[in-house]
Amino acid sequence: MMSRRSVVSTGLLAAAAVAGTGLTTRVRARTAEETHPPLGDFVRVDGVPVHYLRRGRGPEIVLIHGAGGNLRDFAFDFFDRLVEAGFTVTAFDRPGLGYSGRLPGYGPLSLDAEGPLAQGRHLRRAAGMLGIGAPILVGHSFGGIVSLGWAMSDLDSTSPAAARGYVSLAGVAMPWPGELGLYYRLNGGPLGAVTTPLVSAFVPGRVVADRIEDTFAPQPAPQGYADFIGARLTLRPTTFRANVRQVNTLRPHVVAMARRYPELRLPIELVHGTADRTVPIEVHSRPLADLVDGAALRELDGIGHMPHHVAPDACLAAIRRAHARAGD
Repeated sequence: MMSRRSVVSTGLLAAAAVAGTGLTTRVRARTAEETHPPLGDFVRVDGVPVHYLRRGRGPEIVLIHGAGGNLRDFAFDFFDRLVEAGFTVTAFDRPGLGYSGRLPGYGPLSLDAEGPLAQGRHLRRAAGMLGIGAPILVGHSFGGIVSLGWAMSDLDSTSPAAARGYVSLAGVAMPWPGELGLYYRLNGGPLGAVTTPLVSAFVPGRVVADRIEDTFAPQPAPQGYADFIGARLTLRPTTFRANVRQVNTLRPHVVAMARRYPELRLPIELVHGTADRTVPIEVHSRPLADLVDGAALRELDGIGHMPHHVAPDACLAAIRRAHARAGD
């Protein structure tokens, strides 16, 4: 049996460990924000800040990033390519990621998260407030299903920001077999209350770099990419929690959305690498192309999950095709 002194000592050590974890987490979060501040401006939708970057002159393009990322993924290179190609380009941080706030009702104790329809409607409203009319949506990875959520919102309500075309860059679209990996199931579940501060405080930079390389595989990540995107922004507790819970709760939303895909009438261009193991082409883009009459698939042989970085010309060509098919 432990003595009273031992119990007190153990309690003090535990309290010190918790305090130390919290301090380390706050320091890391503050450093990430100081070294990678917002690149753009903010608009508020129902009081929720939405961070966006907007430049250029010409037809409207909206870029929506994937899981664990922020608009810096596009700003690294592809954003400027589109501006130089003659488009007005707007990139958004999705709800809860980057510098955009979470939607009401999804606090730190909630295991639920913003679904793709809710995110799509939210960003569509932000676009309307910015005067963005009839954009071509470009969604990468998780941003693909959010773009489809935006487009499906157009089936039920009118908006000046209704999409006139959609380009998927290795986008999530269809229900996948099996479960997510342990990483998302653990951190997105009830134990996430314990694991989130530990991940935020103690995950080493090498692990972050390895995750980025895995995402680009079999191609290497571009030089300077990891430093530019501010990967540690995603490890801030609020952002980490939002990301893992959005991914962990995604599949039921995709199942429900897929039933309505045949109703979509806008031109859809799908760009997907055959070597993508993060969002496999055989699970997502190929079935979507078979399901929707207006969907055209361009397969990129041997390309992984990041086509806008390793095959940007093919992605730009798809955007131009969607623009032409939309009639402008």
